[in-house]
Amino acid sequence: FMLALGQGVRRLHVSAAFNAKAKVSMSRFEPSNYVNYEKLNENVNIVRKRLNRPLTLSEKIVYGHLDDPVGQDIARGRTYLRLRPDRVAMQDATAQMAMLQFISSGLPQVAVPSTIHCDHLIEAQIGGAKDLARAKDINAEVYNFLASAGAKYGVGFWKPGSGIIHQIILENYAYPGVLLIGTDSHTPNGGGLGSICIGVGGADAVDVMAGIPWELKCPNVIGVKLTGKLSGWTSPKDVILKVAGILTVKGGTGAIVEYHGPGVDSISCTGMATICNMGAEIGATTSVFPYNHRMKTYLEKTGRGDIAALADDYADLLVPDAGCEYDSMVEINLDELKPHINGPFTPDLAHPMADIGATAVKNGWPLEVKVGLIGSCTNSSYEDMGRSASVAKQALDKGLKCKAAFTITPGSEQIRATIERDGYSKILGDVGGMVLANACGPCIGQWDRRDVKKGEKNTIVTSYNRNFTARNDANPATHAFVASPEIVTALAIAGTLDFNPEVDYLTAANGEKFKLKPPSADELPKLDFDPGQDTYQHPPAEGGSKLRVDVSPTSTRLQLLEPFDKWAGGDLEDLQILIKKCILAAGPWLKFRGHLDNISNNMLIGAVNIENDGVNKIKNQLTGEYGGVPDVARHYKANGLSWVVVGDDNYGEGSSREHAALEPRHLGGRCIIVKSFARIHETNLKKQGMLPLTFQNPADYDKIRPDDKISIKGLATFTPGKPLSTVVKHSDGTKDEFQLNHTFNETQIEWFQAGSALNRMKELQ
Repeated sequence: FMLALGQGVRRLHVSAAFNAKAKVSMSRFEPSNYVNYEKLNENVNIVRKRLNRPLTLSEKIVYGHLDDPVGQDIARGRTYLRLRPDRVAMQDATAQMAMLQFISSGLPQVAVPSTIHCDHLIEAQIGGAKDLARAKDINAEVYNFLASAGAKYGVGFWKPGSGIIHQIILENYAYPGVLLIGTDSHTPNGGGLGSICIGVGGADAVDVMAGIPWELKCPNVIGVKLTGKLSGWTSPKDVILKVAGILTVKGGTGAIVEYHGPGVDSISCTGMATICNMGAEIGATTSVFPYNHRMKTYLEKTGRGDIAALADDYADLLVPDAGCEYDSMVEINLDELKPHINGPFTPDLAHPMADIGATAVKNGWPLEVKVGLIGSCTNSSYEDMGRSASVAKQALDKGLKCKAAFTITPGSEQIRATIERDGYSKILGDVGGMVLANACGPCIGQWDRRDVKKGEKNTIVTSYNRNFTARNDANPATHAFVASPEIVTALAIAGTLDFNPEVDYLTAANGEKFKLKPPSADELPKLDFDPGQDTYQHPPAEGGSKLRVDVSPTSTRLQLLEPFDKWAGGDLEDLQILIKKCILAAGPWLKFRGHLDNISNNMLIGAVNIENDGVNKIKNQLTGEYGGVPDVARHYKANGLSWVVVGDDNYGEGSSREHAALEPRHLGGRCIIVKSFARIHETNLKKQGMLPLTFQNPADYDKIRPDDKISIKGLATFTPGKPLSTVVKHSDGTKDEFQLNHTFNETQIEWFQAGSALNRMKELQ
């Protein structure tokens, strides 16, 4: 193929002619699914003419995947778009419920290329190989289920040890202009390769796998203009740490963050992925960079030169139109950007490295760094590992090792094998590091940490994305800070938070003072990547119709789903209030993600009951006794009493929103009435046949008492845009009546009437 193209000018000409006829596969794993820039271009041209204005890159990719580009109502921040994503990716914790729901749909095969990635269930304890072996043993039942379900329904399966979902996607599946949805909040990592990659719940993934248009509220677009050039100790991570400080954890909500400007070219492809990955920490729908030569080089190095050549032919499609407008704009001069460290307890508390020492002393944050942790889906590229090794090598040459404990998490088996071959692993090990399994590990709390007691104040520094209280090690007293891998490495060597490698000196083993030089490393390996062990399971070529997916009826971790009951046709009368709550917290409960009944014991156990300020302590109105929220709900269900939850603002924010919708439906809930919902959770509730409703007048929240009974009226004439009414019966015999708003469209009302989106899917087959 390379020989046929020839060199130089002739090669470019032949390449264009070749690509006009050639079909290019989306990935080497799906040779008969092709990149379709022609269709993308056609749709973009239709929409551009309709809107009569230049389009941002985000708009081109999103609108280019519209189900109906001619008729779709398009208004940023207002209308709901019906889209046709190109592919689906699921991590093992969320894939369990997604595949259980897909099995319930009754469909024989997935309609778009889809993959499962085993990365969340591996706990970091004593080192990569042993931790992986233990995880394979403990989670054998779940891995077998996912592997067999993948084979039966045509889903590619990446075995435990392959690596973290987002790194695997970047190496194999993301490409400029693709629309990918993934069941993990850091799916936007793929934006580093010019993709629109959006994190969703499992029910959304099921829609796409079933070939149904997927709904997304038309995003606003925040522009981030980069000027200047990265240099010295400043890294791509510092760009997003700075942006998080500017926009805060909610500043990107409902928007795509689109990077552009001359500074983009000074950032590697994997560096752009780091920036997009952490866009999840500012609430953004996703983030994206325009196609450029850094992406082309990465595609070629990861065996996808044919996609790069095709992207070159459609380069105008894969960058923003000249003169396009953003809803808001942030400008960052990379020449002036300094290394940052963010935290503790929130990823948007941004500090320049020069200030962190004084700030820590003022706030009483522990200065001693107990552990430095590099890697994760955010920062585990070849370049990241090389820059960390560059810092570590300087310390070793002066006879120093890390004062803090130090862990390294490779993002994928390919990265692990390549950094081992190229000597980085040895350097990082020699300086005192321990290489963990190719998995999420401590980044998501899968860390059996034993060096400090629970409740002991201490400081850790990581190159991860999130540092909320207790996230990494379940210790609420751990002060976790986020920085680039090279800064984390320097701090692990120095052992103290107030070390600034730009100006401070270390003491060598022989007593001499020395300064670390800024790290330098290759963006990509000089030799090709070493793929390492083959960890991918192809779905069988002949299809999976004869295969079985076994789920033991006695399993505590997996449970086939029973269809929810249909709407009975009338109003919902005398629903018992289960809890009126003011704060909601979610627990991870990772091991029960595939068993709805068991994980339902987690329902609202972190909610603060407004009646008594108690957590997981509510009054059972049938017995008069107090009990846990799931226990009282089960008792009501067993006695035929449906119930409702009343809540306040932004109900349902967090990582496990799908289970937070399945659990109340499973335990007899019918309705959630609140002041406002987190967007994704509101849709999840609708998909499970629940009624998410909001107070037309938020002051009506105060009229509801914990022992009230609530009736929802107007369901026989349930229509989009028309409020429902409620009658609230108080125990003293008095009543209140008021209006409740909803955001259901016609399709979603059909979900409610059928009992769930899955039930409706079956009705339509």
